[in-house]
Amino acid sequence: MNTDKPEKTAKICVRNLTMTYGKLVVMHDLNFEIDDKDIFCIIGGSGCGKSTLLRHLIGLLEPATGSILYDGNDLTNTPPQDRGPFIRRIGVMYQSGALWSSLSLAENISLPLQQSGKIPAKTVRDLVSYKLALVGLAGYEDYYPAQISGGMKKRAGIARAMALDPDILFLDEPGAGLDPLSSRRLDDLILSLRDSHNSTIVIVTHELASIFNISTKVLFLDTATRTQGALGNPADLRDHSDNPAVRLFLNRGATPAPSS
Repeated sequence: MNTDKPEKTAKICVRNLTMTYGKLVVMHDLNFEIDDKDIFCIIGGSGCGKSTLLRHLIGLLEPATGSILYDGNDLTNTPPQDRGPFIRRIGVMYQSGALWSSLSLAENISLPLQQSGKIPAKTVRDLVSYKLALVGLAGYEDYYPAQISGGMKKRAGIARAMALDPDILFLDEPGAGLDPLSSRRLDDLILSLRDSHNSTIVIVTHELASIFNISTKVLFLDTATRTQGALGNPADLRDHSDNPAVRLFLNRGATPAPSS
């Protein structure tokens, strides 16, 4: 009798991915896996291709070569018109929050719910209030984006990304432009969403505090080699990586040891 456990399938599996803009190779030969309930951070210097990789992962950009699989299903070879089931599984928060300035927070968050065409209006209102409460914005339904702080806009953007209860959440620089306290509150929210909703979360970030506070695994994109420079636990990479660029990135702001 075969007692071997079945091989675990990664939530997201990237194989031999090359990203280009025309003839410019942004990154090549990317190979990594994102497991269920990971908080996976894509890190690296400015212009290395972090947000470009995120756009490939959600199907907005097509790779020059390679494949992206979700639970073993190849997104890359699925025609755009057949990607509906995949799109309904994911939620995306873009760097700016991407809220419609002319709509209230409730109206912003209700858009994906209304577009589903299957949810009664009363239920939509209840779900909007629930999602706002989930991110600490209970009572702000009638506020407009211009009336709230940057941190609140980020949280509202996450509430909209969570509107349809996705099992994979993509966040592009959620802590950018926030003060340290607001950034820490956002980190706590991300951890809470992962734990309460069993979500897998993929984050583009350069914020060191967030990287060490919340990530289970990081992928470092190396601008010098135009490929991945490291993959693993951030603390382990900071202390033991054999790539000097990785150690330099993850030790930014560290106090140098006193000379003897």
